[in-house]
Amino acid sequence: MGAPYEVIIVGGGHNGLTAASYLARAGRRVLLLERKEVVGGAAVTEELFPGFRCSTLADGCGYLDDGLVQDLKLTTHGLEILPADPVITSLLPDGRRLSFWVDTERTVREIRQFSERDAEKYPEFLELMSKIAAVIGALHRVTPLDLPDISFKQLMGMMEIIAPFRRLGRKNIAEFLRVLAMPVSDLLNEWFTSEEVKGAIAASGVREISFGPFESGTVYMLLSRWAGAGNGLFRSAGTVRGGMGVLTQAIAAAACQNGAEIRTRADVVQISIQAEQSTGVVLKGGEQLRAATVISGVDPRTTLLRLVGPKYLATAFVRAVRCIKYRGSAARVHLALRRLPRFVAIPDSESEIYLRGAVQIAPTMDYIQRAFDHAKYGDFSPQPYLDVRVPTVSDASLAPASRHLMSVTAKYAPYQLRHADWETQRDALGDSVLETLTRYAPDFRDSVLHMQVLTPRDMELDYGLPEGNPNHGEMTLDQFFHMRPLPGYARYRTPIAGLWLCGSGSHPGGGVTGLPGKNAAREVLSHTG
Repeated sequence: MGAPYEVIIVGGGHNGLTAASYLARAGRRVLLLERKEVVGGAAVTEELFPGFRCSTLADGCGYLDDGLVQDLKLTTHGLEILPADPVITSLLPDGRRLSFWVDTERTVREIRQFSERDAEKYPEFLELMSKIAAVIGALHRVTPLDLPDISFKQLMGMMEIIAPFRRLGRKNIAEFLRVLAMPVSDLLNEWFTSEEVKGAIAASGVREISFGPFESGTVYMLLSRWAGAGNGLFRSAGTVRGGMGVLTQAIAAAACQNGAEIRTRADVVQISIQAEQSTGVVLKGGEQLRAATVISGVDPRTTLLRLVGPKYLATAFVRAVRCIKYRGSAARVHLALRRLPRFVAIPDSESEIYLRGAVQIAPTMDYIQRAFDHAKYGDFSPQPYLDVRVPTVSDASLAPASRHLMSVTAKYAPYQLRHADWETQRDALGDSVLETLTRYAPDFRDSVLHMQVLTPRDMELDYGLPEGNPNHGEMTLDQFFHMRPLPGYARYRTPIAGLWLCGSGSHPGGGVTGLPGKNAAREVLSHTG
């Protein structure tokens, strides 16, 4: 008698759930195993304070693949995305603000307050970057090539990117190749003069990586964040009603409706290997489960070196896996508030407009770089770059009546501190965030009821994010496309027959897109009949 399952998926993050949904929809007998009590991974909603429900690590789904939402009919499973406009509002020390709206003309009027020239250049910049970002977006949706052993079938799978490349034209293809490896600072200095405009845009390029805007390759990350954006640049924050856990529960519901089985509190401690072939998994407690195909949504290093083990892998491959860069660089601070924050730059009468989107404190590129410089030498920044969300403006159900919730991503905060540890520095980090917010909202501290600080170390221990990196691997050019997670293994397969990867450590990387899971499911189906 054969195994009851054809596919076992390890890890119930949004990518594992996505892979389960697509495979079950295709008729495969799928079992998904999640070690925690609920699925979702980093995209969960948790009650961190009594009556306050937070999207703990992921704020929104503005980058979620549109095709996935349609394919899995997520709206019928409870997903409601609340758009934000303005998308981003940058707060400035002199009491001004700069907002980026879905409407380009409205953004141009905002920029004109800082530079007439920059306002005139912005639409041209927007058009070009939109075309380049569209190429990257197309690359995100295909399976990378196996360099140097490229097959005809692989080339055919790349046809999806031809149309965006053709729309670039010869001149812009050259520009695409030129700018991709540039520091975002160099790109923005070529286009704009206002330090405030450059700072507001640059912040998007470094939010999820451990580099400052003056570091090479940050243009790629900036364009990756813009890939697929409906307005060409800043994509709506895409707040989920009920928090990010509603999204992952919707994907889980789609998977179950298609026939997948999901087990929580199922901690996989080993992937079984026989004759260089994966044969299933072993759970904590000793239970063994069999399947010809095993897919891991866990990061590559944990999957290959802990769940499989070095003895089943070539020495050179093990060495390469150990060299995958993770380097988490951000902390999360959640605040329960007695009222909306009163930022100097935002009149009280307009708070519920501007606070629907992201509010960032990153006034100039120099400010961001100075924050990065501290982390570069093993310290957290006393004046961090902050990405601030107040989801209760759009969704009052997340907090008690008349109360509000604020979630802050604070950069930079290295995984490993140079002269201390996070247990002794946790409060100091939280205080640096409060102090920074107070510079822009003088009475802010009076509004705080509760505060929780999540360090990169917490993210690793509690949510399985290696070194606190939500991308399961640094998003850099040397870990991009055919090199993610490693050269020769970018097509979701591993050296172990029947073992695949589908997490954020595989192509195209992190963010709540669902694309690693969707792409991996497509590859598994194409190779298993």
